[in-house]
Amino acid sequence: MSIKLKGVPLQYANALRRICLNGIPVFAIDTVDIIENSSVLPDEGLAHRLGLIPIKTDLSRFNEPSKCDCQSETGCSNCKVMLVLDSGDSDVTRTILSNELTSEDESVKPTSDKIPIVQLAAGQRIKVECYARLGRGTEHAKWNSANISVLTETNKEDERILTIESTGALKPEQIIIAGVDELSNRLSEFKEIIGQLKE
Repeated sequence: MSIKLKGVPLQYANALRRICLNGIPVFAIDTVDIIENSSVLPDEGLAHRLGLIPIKTDLSRFNEPSKCDCQSETGCSNCKVMLVLDSGDSDVTRTILSNELTSEDESVKPTSDKIPIVQLAAGQRIKVECYARLGRGTEHAKWNSANISVLTETNKEDERILTIESTGALKPEQIIIAGVDELSNRLSEFKEIIGQLKE
């Protein structure tokens, strides 16, 4: 999605671009409990691949762990979602895809059913429990809300184009609206800090 920014100072437009890239919270798999893994991929490789699968996010229903009322390290149903994958036994070589991840919450699931996770030979099996939580791309790239966030100049004075390409976790318009809210909150917090310094 591309939007035209007119009369917006460059520093604010660029701040919005950066927030849209990695400042909006989205879901990603953060913890993986491996119950069984007889594939050729080591446990940490499997966990890494699962972590990089983009996951659909509903910001209205879930909280970031740091802002959740539970304030526990283990998390609760308001800030954590469990996804399970059990490949079962197979007598043929097959590729395990993201559609085999089943989520305890229907709104929090992989953005695509066709993301390959691992190839299993006959007799191999994987069984894992994954926990997804909200995070921001400033912490790790797996929580980036956008693949691309670019600001380009136009021929007209004081006009720029902001282009966002979503990972699929959120719609591009959701990213931009949440980005504007986030920028506004950050500016208010900064203004408060500056006000306290004067005193």
